[in-house]
Amino acid sequence: MNSIATIPPPQRPVIAGRGFTYVEMMLALAIAALIVAGLSGVVGQALQSQDAVTQSNRLTRDARFAMQRMLQSIGHSRRLLLPEVDDPATNYPENIREQTLPPSPPIGDSTLATAVLAVTLPAYFDLDGNGIPDADNDGDGLLDEDLPADSHKDFGPGIYLIDDDGNGITDYILSPDGDDDESNDLSQGEDPVNNIDDDGDGSIDEDPPADMNADGCPGICGVDDDGDGLLDEGDSADDDEDGFVDEDWYDPLVFYLASGVLKMRQPVPWDQTGTNGITGRDYIISDIAENVTRFRVERLDNGGTFDIVEITLELTSPLTGESVSLQTQVRLGGAL
Repeated sequence: MNSIATIPPPQRPVIAGRGFTYVEMMLALAIAALIVAGLSGVVGQALQSQDAVTQSNRLTRDARFAMQRMLQSIGHSRRLLLPEVDDPATNYPENIREQTLPPSPPIGDSTLATAVLAVTLPAYFDLDGNGIPDADNDGDGLLDEDLPADSHKDFGPGIYLIDDDGNGITDYILSPDGDDDESNDLSQGEDPVNNIDDDGDGSIDEDPPADMNADGCPGICGVDDDGDGLLDEGDSADDDEDGFVDEDWYDPLVFYLASGVLKMRQPVPWDQTGTNGITGRDYIISDIAENVTRFRVERLDNGGTFDIVEITLELTSPLTGESVSLQTQVRLGGAL
């Protein structure tokens, strides 16, 4: 019997370095896409976290800088001009000034909520470098010792272009120039420097006349104020009895909020406006913090022994929404 040899089927040749099939390639790409997507999320979160930390650090730095400027000014000042003491005759608190972004609604009869802090210029300011404090307008070594009836010498009620009493109106048009508290009493010089609340508005000595203590004498009646051996010589408005009248006024250092920017308004010892010589309208303005969403200043009631100011400052990043808030209290003149 003849046998028939079985021929094996042909084998597919093995090719070295054979590539992926289409299915394998698509599968590999899908896996790679998943890995990349996962890594992208991790990287994105890391970058967002880094941005948030960076924004938080920047906000904290800016808030601390602005807060320090205000605290230093209050600590070295002799008089708190704003906020005023709360007036019991009104239905809104003059001693609390708060402003937010978006704007917060006003309280009571006030028509606009604004925040402002103002103190008399500390003696360490000497912009012209002449060795005389800028607040010493007459260069006699004393500060704020011979006030005019318009105690800021800015030709307006209260502090020029500032809403002093918080009623929402700046430089109340019916008030006279000498109405230093810009109150609704429409009076001037009704609260002389005698440590008495003469007008019953809660504040003491906040609206003195040209004769600061209203005693009808230059300086203090029966006192040789300038040490020249003579008593009560000259004009009754010559409060330091030096032969000159109304030559040393309050120089307000003002902090206020405008469109989310905290600004510092600083008096200068030169004629910045080019009119009327050096007056209370001569000042420069600088930005000390941006992205401010809350500025609150409160004059605390401590029984009248000394002034305590509480400040709240909040900054918010427009990029991340991150917010930083600082709050502290400081005593007026505590660093003197």
